[in-house]
Order: sequence, then C-alpha cells, then structure tokens
Amino acid sequence: MNNKFDALKDDDSGDHDQDNSSPKDGEKEKNEEEEKDSNTTKRKVAVPGAGEHPLQYNYTFWYSRRTPGRPTSTQSYEQNIKQIGSFASVEQFWRFYSHMIRPGDLTGHSDFHLFKEGIKPMWEDDANKSGGKWIIRLRKGLASRCWENLILAMLGEQFMVGEEICGAVVSVRFQEDIISIWNKTASDQATTARIRDTLRRVLNLPPNTIMEYKTHTDSIKAWEDFHGLVNASGGR
Repeated sequence: MNNKFDALKDDDSGDHDQDNSSPKDGEKEKNEEEEKDSNTTKRKVAVPGAGEHPLQYNYTFWYSRRTPGRPTSTQSYEQNIKQIGSFASVEQFWRFYSHMIRPGDLTGHSDFHLFKEGIKPMWEDDANKSGGKWIIRLRKGLASRCWENLILAMLGEQFMVGEEICGAVVSVRFQEDIISIWNKTASDQATTARIRDTLRRVLNLPPNTIMEYKTHTDSIKAWEDFHGLVNASGGR
C-alpha cells in the first residue's frame, strides 16, 4: 500500500439543510437558524484546499502540560488540554507539524495528542469509552522519531483496521517517554492484534520490546482508586 506521505515527507511547507417552510413560521425558524449558525461558527470543520491531497479523516492536534504529583479531576484535565488546530490534507498537516516543537525537545510533564476531528483525547469521550490503547515506554532520545513514524502511519491509513483508530499520544516524562495509540473497541482482539503488529513494523521495534494493552475502563478505575487514596490521606 502506497503511503501518500512518502512524497511529502521533507516538505515544510458540510452539508446544508434546505428550508422548505413557509414564511409564516417566522420567529421560531429565525431563532433556530441563528443558533445553528452560532454552532457552525464554533465548530469550523477543516477542508482540503484546492489541489491539496485530502486525508481519509480530518484530525486535530492537542497539547497538554501539568504539574507532576498534583492530583487532577476530569474537569481540570479537560480544561488543561489545548487545541492546536485541525487539518484535512497532507499539506495542512505539514504546515502545523513543521512549526511544532519535537517531543524530544519538550520539558516537564507534557503531551501531544493527535486525534480524529470530533474526538477528544479523553477516556470518557463517546468514541473512546469502550476502547483502549497500546502503550510503549521509550528510553530518552527516541520519542521524536517514534512519534513522527507513528502519526505518519496513522494518517496514511497503514493500520488497516477501518474506523477503529481514534488517535495517538506522546507523553514526555522525566525518566522516560511514552507513546500510545487508541482504538474504539477493546474487546476486538483481532483488531488490537493487528494494531500491535503494525505498530511493531512502523516503529521498527526490537522483538523484545514490551507492549502493554490497557482498556480505558481499567485506566479510569486505576485513576479513581489512586485519587481515592490521595483524598483519604489528605495529601498528594
């Protein structure tokens, strides 16, 4: 399968509803249209430019950073995730990516997230809540290369699992870095196995690399258990 990114790897560079109602419906129709216009403005969907190479799905880059050791609630976590921007074509991706700091140059407790447009990088999102993620822990110095290879494979549809892929995350920590890829259906073992095998191939991982699959349900439970202990002890 040809990856549409190969030729561009070094480049740095909605439907509308028809109104069939009568004019007599007046004020209610006007208010509904104004509300619809307002929502459309808030959620401007990315579209490929003229002559650009469209992706199969639109994607959004996110960034988050937090103070290590400080307990976070779901609400504060959501507020801490900053949307960088969305794109719909190969060229638009490179315009974002070429200006972003590489994971290996980030400091502290930082994360980059790349998810399909409309999916938040949160366990509780409707697209994620029945899913899970493959986790790979990396020694320092590997994150930038592995992250680039992972997201190019994801955008180039190399995983071959239909709509199962939700997004990917690179997490920069003090002693190690972590990359993960999220999918919709944790119970689909054939799909999770194919994602694992593709991940090994695109990242060129040694055979003895430890890969862990964790469901988001388990992640939520572990998070709740940990924060329950923290709150009970009155400290962090």
